[in-house]
Amino acid sequence: MKLVLITQHGDIHLLLHHDTLISKLKKKLPIKSVINTWGDEVYFELPVKIHLDAGAQDVVEPGTVCFWVEGNSLAIPFGPTPASVGNECRLVTRVNKVGKTITMLSDLAKLEDGDIVEIRELLE
Repeated sequence: MKLVLITQHGDIHLLLHHDTLISKLKKKLPIKSVINTWGDEVYFELPVKIHLDAGAQDVVEPGTVCFWVEGNSLAIPFGPTPASVGNECRLVTRVNKVGKTITMLSDLAKLEDGDIVEIRELLE
């Protein structure tokens, strides 16, 4: 499933591959949320809940779309966070890897705390 994050700074496209999350999101879209930042990570709350996967990780590649179970949030790291060692993308806790960013990671750096994001399915 492809999503578009519509923000005042431009659109960001995501590709999701986590069936449980996709199933729950389809019933809720479109969604509006508020952007939060934590170092080089953006995250925003979603009105869905899923369980932590057995293969959940706290260090991921830049641009990995993650679901932070404890915060019911989609999190997208694109560089170091306050928890990182060196240049790694380390999240605050283990997360489910649910997809990837398919637009430029530099677009994520334009987002600021408090920005409104509208999440829609990208139909092509």
